[in-house]
Amino acid sequence: MVKKEKVLLTGGSGYLGNVLTGHLLNEGYQVTCVDNLMYKQNSLFNFVSNPDFDFVYGDCRDKKLLEKIVSNKDVIIPLAAIVGMSACKMKPDEAKQINYEAIVELNKIRSKNQKLIFPTTNSGYGTKSGDVYCTEETPLEPISLYGQTKANAEKYLLENEKDAVTLRLATVFGISPRMRTDLLVNNFVLRALADGYVVLYEANFKRNYIHIKDVARCFQHCIENFSSMKNQTYNLGLEEANLSKLEMAEKIKEYFPKFEVVCKDIGEDLDKRNYIVSNKKIMSTGFKALFSLDDGIQELIKGYEILLKNNPYQNI
Repeated sequence: MVKKEKVLLTGGSGYLGNVLTGHLLNEGYQVTCVDNLMYKQNSLFNFVSNPDFDFVYGDCRDKKLLEKIVSNKDVIIPLAAIVGMSACKMKPDEAKQINYEAIVELNKIRSKNQKLIFPTTNSGYGTKSGDVYCTEETPLEPISLYGQTKANAEKYLLENEKDAVTLRLATVFGISPRMRTDLLVNNFVLRALADGYVVLYEANFKRNYIHIKDVARCFQHCIENFSSMKNQTYNLGLEEANLSKLEMAEKIKEYFPKFEVVCKDIGEDLDKRNYIVSNKKIMSTGFKALFSLDDGIQELIKGYEILLKNNPYQNI
């Protein structure tokens, strides 16, 4: 196999980082992961025998470290982030440093000929009606600190003189060696298996979804089509999966007929994620998602049969 580009992933040991690392290695890329292993995870063990894999222990905010390892890379994918509204609320200073300031610093360090592909979030669309499609032209109105930091980083990169591609990710689902059980589809399947019921608030709030394997595939698509896609942002989700929480729970109920779905006004989504998203722009570049919600639910069921033998609600 012909060696492809050298890729640097910050946060390479995370939920998405693990899957992306494996995908890129399988496709012939040389991958270096930078991670501070804040969750004490060993999920990259599977790659250490691969000569195209390298691991660097460190923090994405360490300017001196990045200056040493960035220069000989062809592609930079900054995945390191404090993810989600709750986590950012708990660690606001770290969220600003990692989600925004570290991206600015990394962009300053890289050269103009190095590709940068940045994952942001479509939660930046903020409060919408759930009836009108959000496109890449829809103004961002992030409510949470998480959405604000990611939107600010995206704006900085797209207005910078160095080329970049940004992906506004839908809610990701699917199995990863560094599993996240808090993500909505992942969580609902776990609750169906472990509890047999779920209590929904704001059950009619809609959002878009995407399988983690398709996210990894899209990063590769961006690498290979960087010249035609650069300096633009793209929504990345399943076009057929703009579903409310209730619709998603009912979908999972198809696999668990006794799964009890209870709707109550007991909470509030402080991130106000109620929107439907158009993914036509990314599809116009030739990318097509391959993994459906059914694919994800079926693999989650198999995965949780293993996970439930340990701690069913681990998020590390």
